[in-house]
Amino acid sequence: MPSLQTPYNATKLLDRNALVCYAPAMLTTTGVWQGNDPLDYTVPTFILHLALAISINRILIFLMKPLRQPRVIADILGGILLGPSVLGRHEYLAAKIFPLRSILVLETMANIGLLYFLFLVGVETDIVAIQRVGKRSIMIALGGMVLPFFVGALGSLLFKGDQIEPISGSFVLFIGITQSVTAFPVLARILAELKLLNSDIGKIAMSSAIVNDVCAWMLLALAVALAKGDAANWASLSVILASIAFVCFCIFVIRPAIFWVDRQTPEGESFNEVHMSLILTGVMVCGFITDSIGTHSIFGAFVYGLIIPNGRLASSIVDKLEDFISGLLLPLFFVTSGLRTNLQTIGGFGHWISIFPVTFVAGAAKVGGTLLISMFYRIPFHEAITIGLLMNAKGLIEMVILNVGKDMKVLSDVAFAIMVMVQVITTAIITPTVTAFQKRGRHLVAYKRRTIQKSKLEAELRMLACVHTPRNVPTMINLFEAIHPSRRSPICIYALHLVELTGRTSAMLVVQTAGQIQSDNITSAFKNFEQHAGGVSIQPLTVISPYPTMHEDICNLAEDKHVAFIILPFHKQLTVDGAMEVTNPAFRIVNQNVLANAPCSVGILVDKGFVGSTKVASGHATTQIIVLFFGGPDDREALSYARRIVEHPGTILTIIRFVPGQYAFHSSIDLGGTNGQSSVTVITENERARQLDEELLNDFKSANLNNGRVVYEEKVVNNGEETLAAIRSIRNIHDLYIVGRGQYMDSPLTAGLNDWSECPELGTIGDILASPDFALPVSVLVVQQYVGESTQVEELITPDSPSRQKDILSILNVHHRSLRQGKLGNSQKKGFDRS
Repeated sequence: MPSLQTPYNATKLLDRNALVCYAPAMLTTTGVWQGNDPLDYTVPTFILHLALAISINRILIFLMKPLRQPRVIADILGGILLGPSVLGRHEYLAAKIFPLRSILVLETMANIGLLYFLFLVGVETDIVAIQRVGKRSIMIALGGMVLPFFVGALGSLLFKGDQIEPISGSFVLFIGITQSVTAFPVLARILAELKLLNSDIGKIAMSSAIVNDVCAWMLLALAVALAKGDAANWASLSVILASIAFVCFCIFVIRPAIFWVDRQTPEGESFNEVHMSLILTGVMVCGFITDSIGTHSIFGAFVYGLIIPNGRLASSIVDKLEDFISGLLLPLFFVTSGLRTNLQTIGGFGHWISIFPVTFVAGAAKVGGTLLISMFYRIPFHEAITIGLLMNAKGLIEMVILNVGKDMKVLSDVAFAIMVMVQVITTAIITPTVTAFQKRGRHLVAYKRRTIQKSKLEAELRMLACVHTPRNVPTMINLFEAIHPSRRSPICIYALHLVELTGRTSAMLVVQTAGQIQSDNITSAFKNFEQHAGGVSIQPLTVISPYPTMHEDICNLAEDKHVAFIILPFHKQLTVDGAMEVTNPAFRIVNQNVLANAPCSVGILVDKGFVGSTKVASGHATTQIIVLFFGGPDDREALSYARRIVEHPGTILTIIRFVPGQYAFHSSIDLGGTNGQSSVTVITENERARQLDEELLNDFKSANLNNGRVVYEEKVVNNGEETLAAIRSIRNIHDLYIVGRGQYMDSPLTAGLNDWSECPELGTIGDILASPDFALPVSVLVVQQYVGESTQVEELITPDSPSRQKDILSILNVHHRSLRQGKLGNSQKKGFDRS
């Protein structure tokens, strides 16, 4: 066959006038043992194309990940590597892997993949969300399209000498559209990577990108119609009218039929295979119709996807198609785009230099248009600039527009190659540029009330309640109810639903409605609490992020909202038989990362069914809450939380302070040890910490002097064994334990208890209370206080030189004073009403 010896030529490769001979019988090889070359046959060649596309794509995604680049960059670069720009330089190898006869099959499968991918885009695009977009987002979207469109149209004059035909209106239109659109899926990925998805900037950018994306598909349909009708105006008008008629047919005929299928399937049952097959076949039918009337086939698939109702049917379709289309067939589209992209045709130095002004001018126009509208709506300058930079995200739709223009011979090889490079450079520089700009332009207002202890009782207490599932909500609401919010002592709760961001490409297309059912249930529960409780303000939010970096979203949100207390659900839940089972190991990683990086105090709630507010509301009993106080910043924060609980008329609060006995401290000095070395080991309380503990306890006692609902008790213990026995001796009448994590405490009262600690993030005492050995169905709140940079940590001092003798003697004096002050009875129980 002549085509087998045809040299690799990018221009000739996809030339519609090329004559290529095919042998219908040469589909599958009879084997290399018969002397056949597998690459002379269609099916083995296509399998090789598929394997190369997926392998190179995945390798590039892995390499781009540290650079925080969106996947579309790897997709485009992978296609370029397999095209004439890199692989094509070796003519024999390129002709062997991509012979002309194989291109038809490759392009056919790539277009089928593109067809179904655009169908999925339509399925996952929420029409209701678009209808809810405010006027501000619409105007920002339009401002970010109009100015870049005209600048891109003027910039098209740069390609005047490179066109196959003289500059036409269609060419100007294609270049203008390419520069004006924003890739919504790529933008969502960038926002998630930059941890801006839930910020005001992210919400504005996402809302504007939705409008921009829909307008882009309309403009593409218009551009195709005008390009095909350049020779006759009536042809353009016919294409436009036929497209409008197709849209009406989908809305008024096909949509009701699909809704009928959706309603006929009972809740919880899978959809009929016949119905599902007909729906998926409809994608190709709609593509055939729109291609026949003169519009590109992908327009029909996209419109058809838009009319699919959101809910069970949409989710079922996505589950069936997502991985196969996005992971297997879509990379073929970028391979065919790479085969069209020959960077060698750019040629001279002048053409290469032209890429940079085109990139700069196009990006500046997008930023300028967005900035003008944003300033009109009084958006801060640095936020407006950031939105403009983000709106420059390019992706699949731009590549589709360029490929359609290339197919219709509107774009030359040089113009196509240059515009592909412009898209890659523009998208690649967004993440580093926005990151640098955010670091320089972000001015966070410092706030002092990062702890409950520093928050005034009459001031609004801001808390961030993190929930993974609706099951976390009841106990958390009961916890808020226990502190008795009122107009005199209000609380503001940011109810944050934590949703995992998966690696699937189009998962971000439904970012506005991700986990919608669970989010709605969570929001409804918190809003119901807001309506029935006075002094409560609820703001529901959603974080969509990978678990390893989810703590960054939580901490950034806490910083932005000036939160004083973050509450996290424990990674274990109570089962029916009373055991604690792990719900998701990733939850524990999130908790540990938040504890290490939080800008405020943090609490971990071990849920064993705290229903205190329910009991109080029903009038059956009072709520019993107990605080175990050992001393230190975390215990002071726990006591500060309890200070608000005493305001609740249906709550009895018990404070148990553990006091070190006379044998709690041990010191030994051996100045004449072996080899003349001296060693001293002293464990002591920090004197400043003791003073702070006493001040807080005295203030608490004074404030509740005549409060009969507060009980204070002291227990003298000398070691961890006595502490554990004292805790086990507490009567089983309490509904909630509040304890400090003890992160900066190395107390002899808990010595040895850490040896079998299962969950260090709960601290020594919290881990004991949450363990299966402590067989009580009591919820536990473990509190860690934010201490900033001024923390003084207790030390285990082991001096080895005489130069530290003075420090040792000073510590020993403190030790002896504490011994004299520690001679207390085994147990002192004082009601504050009798103090």
